[in-house]
Amino acid sequence: MSDLIAGLSPDFLSSFLAGMVVNFEIAAIALVIGLAAGLLLALGRLTGGVVAAFSISVISLMRAAPTFVVMFFLLNAIPRDATLFGMPFALSGVMIVAVSLVPYSAAYVADAGVDGLRYLQAGSLHGALLFLPNVTRAFFVLVMSSSAGAAIGVTEGITVILRHAEQLPDFDDRLLLFAVGIVLFGIPLQLGLAVMTWFQRRFARPVAEQAR
Repeated sequence: MSDLIAGLSPDFLSSFLAGMVVNFEIAAIALVIGLAAGLLLALGRLTGGVVAAFSISVISLMRAAPTFVVMFFLLNAIPRDATLFGMPFALSGVMIVAVSLVPYSAAYVADAGVDGLRYLQAGSLHGALLFLPNVTRAFFVLVMSSSAGAAIGVTEGITVILRHAEQLPDFDDRLLLFAVGIVLFGIPLQLGLAVMTWFQRRFARPVAEQAR
């Protein structure tokens, strides 16, 4: 452990924490866009007819969209000097990763949104509020999925670990650094999951009682 600490640069912790902020930023952007698109698709599913069929088809396509394929498509399809109405339109690396996660985010929100809206229609506020822990779970998945940004040079948490691991001469120290990274990522995520689980149990109980 002492060899690992000696081999790391002094700015490792600050760089890693800054990288984690990027992970959370990417997840937040993907979730906000996914909420807007997913709720519209959820409303479309409940409308019925052609609109419902169209919404279901779009959601199915979003579920099947591989994040890496979408990410590299955006990276190569949009020129760096692209403009829209005379304004620069090129996406940053962070935005490319965030947008590539939108299909998953929107599909997840649509599925959870349908259940939430049905609970609202049935007059069950507690049931509708279960939408919140479901969305929170999606956010945590997006945080971990945002590490895909390492493949295109986005400086997020995993990228920082990989760069510092390359500087360590000993293989065991590299493995230990990866383990440290897992712990540092795991602490906030596990705390968030614990809060979400409590919230879900808190509101699931009245729903179960109403169903009896």
